[in-house]
Amino acid sequence: MRFLFYTQSLVSDWNHGNAHFLRGVMRELQRAGHEALALEPADSWSRRNLVAEQGAGAIAHFCARFPDLRWKIYDSDFDHDDALARADVVVVHEWTDPSLVARIGRTRREASFLLLFHDTHHRAVSASDELARLDLDDYDGVLAFGEALRQRYLRAGWGSQVFTWHEAADTSTFRPHPDIEKIEDLVWIGNWGDGERARELSEYLCEPARNLSLTGGVHGVRYPEEALALLSASNLAYRGWIPNCEVPRAFAAARATVHIPRRPYVEQLPGIPTIRVFEALACGIPLICAPWRDEEGLFHEERDFLMAHNREEMTRLLHDVLHDQFLSEALARHGLDTVRNRHSCAHRVQELLGIVGRLGSGVATRTRDAAA
Repeated sequence: MRFLFYTQSLVSDWNHGNAHFLRGVMRELQRAGHEALALEPADSWSRRNLVAEQGAGAIAHFCARFPDLRWKIYDSDFDHDDALARADVVVVHEWTDPSLVARIGRTRREASFLLLFHDTHHRAVSASDELARLDLDDYDGVLAFGEALRQRYLRAGWGSQVFTWHEAADTSTFRPHPDIEKIEDLVWIGNWGDGERARELSEYLCEPARNLSLTGGVHGVRYPEEALALLSASNLAYRGWIPNCEVPRAFAAARATVHIPRRPYVEQLPGIPTIRVFEALACGIPLICAPWRDEEGLFHEERDFLMAHNREEMTRLLHDVLHDQFLSEALARHGLDTVRNRHSCAHRVQELLGIVGRLGSGVATRTRDAAA
């Protein structure tokens, strides 16, 4: 089958976590014998910010690192009808312009491709008016990256059929690097965003790091002056943007990492860990989480990771992990096994193909020659 993905960006992961997952999904689809193409807008804010901050070399780095992935940029003159006519399955990400979301839906009325809407964000609860204005009437289904989000779509009546389709780790990229020496205590990978976890970053990262005099650093973007001052006081070095494909090496050089979820996921969309948990565990690094509820039983708490419920507990657990080699190795090993057994992009592709099979009984899958 031919898969077509409309995305904010495949090329840029600057403040854009969906790129991590999409790269892995496209690779696994291709390995399974399917074709995959990503389309991203010419005015992609993620790619635009990446080039403004890092220069065109960042795009060249992506092309060199992912030469197997196919992507195109579309502008106002792009022939969407031609692209859609060549696809068997079209997946439209929720950051796609609403007018294009609706246009693709209208095209579906007279076409035989399967059309899916993919939501990997918290706007359904934090900006529900924006989501409510999307025209999803002609979409065959919605892929929601957690059960809580699926239930939100069902309650609101958005989409005809809604499926839970979690993110996962691209294990072709995220894996342990035992050859890399561990030279620091703690690394955190995450963006500041819109300040949805400012208090939590202080309580679960900066203060424990300062109290334990830990070495290490933070990678991410959009940190305002007050956030940089917070990091400086903790003695954690701010290191700016890091290409996501380089994150496994950053994890490998550290003895531990933490997960600090954004507040909307904790309070309004419980049970959604976001992709950073999958990626950290796939790299075999001990993980300690700020509070979140694993309501879907994705992991084994206390075996895959530890959970801290306040600053004091995070400080104690970080100390234990950094000073107890048996505990550290057991967490890393068990978390890695869980991802490899349940939460890789290969697993998600099999789930996606199952959803396509379930929905596609009325969709005429065209052969390559017929579509040409």
